[in-house]
Amino acid sequence: MIAIAPMGGAYIFTTSISFLLMLMSIAATKDHGSSYLARGSSVSIDDGTSTTTPVLISPNGEFACGFYRVATNAFTFSVWFTGSSGKTVAWTANRDAPVNGRGSRLAFRRDGGLDLLDYNGAAVWSTNTTATRASRAELLDSGNLVVVDPDGRQLWRSFDSPTDTLLPSQPMTRNIRLVSASSRGLFYSGLYSLFFDNDNQLKLMYNGPEVSSIYWPDPFNDEWTNGRTIYNSSRHAILEQTGHFISSDEFEFEASDLGDKVVRRLTLDYDGNLRLYSLNTTTGNWSVTWMAFHRVCNIHGLCGKNSICKYNIPNLLPQKTYIPNLECSCLEGFEVVDSSNWSKGCRHKPNITATHGFSFRKLANTDFYGYDLDYIDQVSISKCKHMCLDNADCQAFAYRQGNGECYPKVFLLNGKNFPKPRNDLYLKVPKGVFTSSKLASSVAHACKVHEKEVNVSSQMLKDGSSKFKFGYFLSSALTLLFIEATLIIAGFWVVNKWERRPEIEDEGYTIISSQFRMFSYKELQKATNCFKEELGSGGSGAVYKGILDDERKVAVKKLNDVIQGDQEFRSELSVIGRIYHMNLVRIWGFCVEKTHKLLVSEFIENGSLATVLFDHQSLSPALQWGQRYNISLGLAKGLAYLHHECLEWIVHCDVKPENILLDKDFEPKIADFGLVKLLKRGTVAQLLSRVHGTRGYIAPEWALNLPITGKADVYSYGVVLLELVKGVRVSSWVVEGEEEVEMAIRCSTEILKKKLVGEDQSWLLDFVDYRLEGDFNYSEAIVMLQIAVSCLEEERSRRPSMSHVVETLLSLAE
Repeated sequence: MIAIAPMGGAYIFTTSISFLLMLMSIAATKDHGSSYLARGSSVSIDDGTSTTTPVLISPNGEFACGFYRVATNAFTFSVWFTGSSGKTVAWTANRDAPVNGRGSRLAFRRDGGLDLLDYNGAAVWSTNTTATRASRAELLDSGNLVVVDPDGRQLWRSFDSPTDTLLPSQPMTRNIRLVSASSRGLFYSGLYSLFFDNDNQLKLMYNGPEVSSIYWPDPFNDEWTNGRTIYNSSRHAILEQTGHFISSDEFEFEASDLGDKVVRRLTLDYDGNLRLYSLNTTTGNWSVTWMAFHRVCNIHGLCGKNSICKYNIPNLLPQKTYIPNLECSCLEGFEVVDSSNWSKGCRHKPNITATHGFSFRKLANTDFYGYDLDYIDQVSISKCKHMCLDNADCQAFAYRQGNGECYPKVFLLNGKNFPKPRNDLYLKVPKGVFTSSKLASSVAHACKVHEKEVNVSSQMLKDGSSKFKFGYFLSSALTLLFIEATLIIAGFWVVNKWERRPEIEDEGYTIISSQFRMFSYKELQKATNCFKEELGSGGSGAVYKGILDDERKVAVKKLNDVIQGDQEFRSELSVIGRIYHMNLVRIWGFCVEKTHKLLVSEFIENGSLATVLFDHQSLSPALQWGQRYNISLGLAKGLAYLHHECLEWIVHCDVKPENILLDKDFEPKIADFGLVKLLKRGTVAQLLSRVHGTRGYIAPEWALNLPITGKADVYSYGVVLLELVKGVRVSSWVVEGEEEVEMAIRCSTEILKKKLVGEDQSWLLDFVDYRLEGDFNYSEAIVMLQIAVSCLEEERSRRPSMSHVVETLLSLAE
């Protein structure tokens, strides 16, 4: 701010430089990003309108820093490459705690701390530079985000706390660890890490749910064989701009496009492979110029226990490069635990017992890494078998011919074909269970008939004149044709019978968290006893009761009219699956197979509010007054979470007693949230047809063809409140001769408005559910009706938000 003020006939120019810089920084940041952020400034997310909202831009323009959208309403604070087509992320502050798209902000506090604040003001990440001379935050040309003091000294820098990527000139030290993403397209922390171990070597580790193991450098070799040293304790590595990487343990490599002026990144990918990428600045695409593993089956944990990792090589064309598809397969006698997450591996098939003892099935050229009970050399294979038979913990044994090395296995983890050095594996299986003489992998394969050269001594050419015998040829050809057809049919049967791993490209959608997964249609058929017990049905589909293998009771909903593609459907569910609130029905998973699209959610014991509230068979009410008030509060909390707090703003569009379930303690849980997006019910006509028969819950804006917001749910909530107090459906309020239930609600609302402002409240005895026999709280009843009337305003802008409703109900309860 510049002020000009007269003083003693002279003009004194007073300038507040720091304030001017702060304003310029905020203005520049809001529109196009800036090279620095001044102390005392604050930047909010731009309403989630774009995928990336820059706050800072490096002077060379190669990097930007700011709000990066990871879901519809979920943002991280990240640094990304501006020149890459997908705005590839190089660093993230809050990868495991995304913030809400509304109300969240980045604040450079006056005390010197740079904090990322969620919508409620809680700090989810901080530079911890409080009480320092921190003056500004800058994004350097290297991609390093720094907080500096007025003298330019760096008080904090992002290079010291990387996520999954190392940039050129960014040091790798004893205190730095790269952690992979959880899967393709998801930024949450995964199972793989790169770090300096206590023996001073740079290593890759798999941190699985059951076991952890080093898988690079080769754990079977000593450090000398791997070309490493353990005697340099400096623990320092760096990627140079030219593409040359060098480490203190003497490990080094070079990019295939070695040279300067190339944008590079070294990333530990979600599949556990460490790769060096170079950016094509013309197309914005990345190319791999070095990788730690060309054979990814050497990476631990990709296929889980009791399974084998194998490559499915596509048909190759000459002079073409290719990337093999990874397949996981269960051993014979095992079945996959979770087809959407093969890292969970395989388990024994049910009803397989060793009533007649055990035998062994041979898997040639196969091994499972480590977890040996004992190691013995120079023994016969017979003795090795007896050692495994005599130990109940032995699952199999590996045997190396020639030197008689025996490796009994207590776990079957990280299985692969063609190990080095080669050995065979003998799987311990119950006798009499399998008919095949040897164990076959469950990886699907194609059967081929190889042509053989015709010998001149063949019967086809054996007569003296060496003439062609057509009859013999025809019979031979028909025989070969029959054999080939039989083999092809058998091949298709094997492909359909044996279980396969989905391609890795789907992993970003198939597994969201340990509690949310993709089910197979066969699993859900078994869980529901072929969809025998129907709990209810509506416009979106029928719901069936089921019991999973882990004894959890679930509700399985068959969705009707889902016109989305599988990938889009999974993408929407990837957000819905992370939504959790005590007043929302928990979604456990989903199924997408051909035309089948199903949702799997928790089973709620007491059914719907409609069933309980409108049961007038008994004179005694099923719900006491305290329970009704608690239901109104819980329902408001759930809707407030959907409208304002969760990472995906959701308008329910069908709030009614049928979609409000009551658990064993009569706590309300909202069902069917998010179905509007999944079913693509985008038009007014479609939505009205979906709720035909309960039109009293629909807000007036539906008929006016106005944009639908959360205020439509507020209107429906108001109707449910009236029903909670009255104890009867709104449809029964229709005066004889009137055709519209909406008109009955409008008239009732006007009457209630007048009565609520009066001093005489005796009318409440006649209005409140007669089954309560006057046993209710007058103050709570009045507040509920006041809220209901305000929610039922024709003009939606005059309706309260659900957050305000929660505050009102809570204040009275307190």
